Amino acid sequence: MNEHSNLQGSQSAEEIIALDKRHVWHPYTQHGIEVEPPVIARAKGASLFDADGREILDMISSWWTCTHGHAHPKINAALARQADTLEHIMFAGFTHAPAANLAKALSELLPGDLNRVFFTDDGSTAVETAIKVAYKSWVNRGQTRRTLIAFDGGYHGDTLGAMSVGRSSQMFGAFKDLMCDVRVVPYPATFEGDDAVEEREAGALSALEALLADNKQDIAAMIIEPMMQGAAGIRICRPSFLKRMVAMAREAKVLVIFDEVATGFGRTGKLFAMEHADVTPDIVCLSKGLTGGYMALAATVVRDQLFDIFLGHDFDRALPHGHSFTGNPLACAVALASLNLYEEEQTMARIAQINAHHRTILDVLAARPDIMRPRALGSALAFDFGNDTQYQSDASLKLRAWYLAKGLNIRPIGSTVYLMPPYCITDDELARAYATMIEGLDRLSSGSL
Repeated sequence: MNEHSNLQGSQSAEEIIALDKRHVWHPYTQHGIEVEPPVIARAKGASLFDADGREILDMISSWWTCTHGHAHPKINAALARQADTLEHIMFAGFTHAPAANLAKALSELLPGDLNRVFFTDDGSTAVETAIKVAYKSWVNRGQTRRTLIAFDGGYHGDTLGAMSVGRSSQMFGAFKDLMCDVRVVPYPATFEGDDAVEEREAGALSALEALLADNKQDIAAMIIEPMMQGAAGIRICRPSFLKRMVAMAREAKVLVIFDEVATGFGRTGKLFAMEHADVTPDIVCLSKGLTGGYMALAATVVRDQLFDIFLGHDFDRALPHGHSFTGNPLACAVALASLNLYEEEQTMARIAQINAHHRTILDVLAARPDIMRPRALGSALAFDFGNDTQYQSDASLKLRAWYLAKGLNIRPIGSTVYLMPPYCITDDELARAYATMIEGLDRLSSGSL
């Protein structure tokens, strides 16, 4: 054993924190003000356990990834089996069973002719691939279309193209000069008791219609998070709006990209959010829940007819794109095991039960004068306690810290509190989370937080 091979079991929490403070740069973190993070030693089911053994309910599924909870025995077993067989191989010029079988499984689960799967590493790279596919498909057809359509508040990842279509998320102002041409359309977010949604939908559709009419020869694709914007604060739209928007794009012969990185694999109450509106995009981006939170893996899935545009005898027509860990066998094997659980454990029925619990607590939230826009979709529950649109507000930081101290991993977005628990969460754990969440709101409202 050398000096760099210490595992957590031989280190104290203080030693780990010291190493972290000296060497680690955390995502979406202002290290000038952040407090020391807890050291997580293990996880099981819906719970994290810190180095002192304290339980923390993971009410956001570790950034919406751990769909089935932590340390699921069947996923663990699939990972171990694959590790003993084939851990990794380059995917250019080779293939293997886990990738081929996963591609087949995804194609069978997705609607229409979404049959061609390009594997990448995470949600950002899935979106980046989708943008490149859309753009290059027009080049291969002898057209140059440089403009993309996105929706206000949409977040699609942190790579350059993904940042461009997420420019209205207010996270990427420093990089605006690097971004490609994107036109932003209003997003008609709705909530419980919303009596003005039709007016907002009409305004958004009118804006989209005008944009398509004036620029359709320049527009390569339109991208949207179907049914629910994640990082914007769990903003929900109606299926009818999604359906009408896709129809307008089809009429204008503009490609449609669905970013289902956050909405896929049951989060909205359907296996894929597009099912709510019974529509099929040209391209869909998948990640997060794809492996149940175990491994970095993403998939960009395209329709057969779009894939065919890249066929030919010259490499110039191919997609010049890829990653070192594309189609990683470990990740693909884990993803297959995760997909199998939806049937084996009747996961969709459990999501419906979680949603029923959320809807009960919505009535409690709606009665509070300090709560605005309560909403729920599938396993997601959200509401606003103010109008601060910053990613982190003073109030959200206080709430986050207090919830953590009380054993809840809840990470408010600006002035939005949301829950998105693992599907394995029990009714008792949900009740505990609701009670603690409301106590935190009481303290915030009274100024005692």
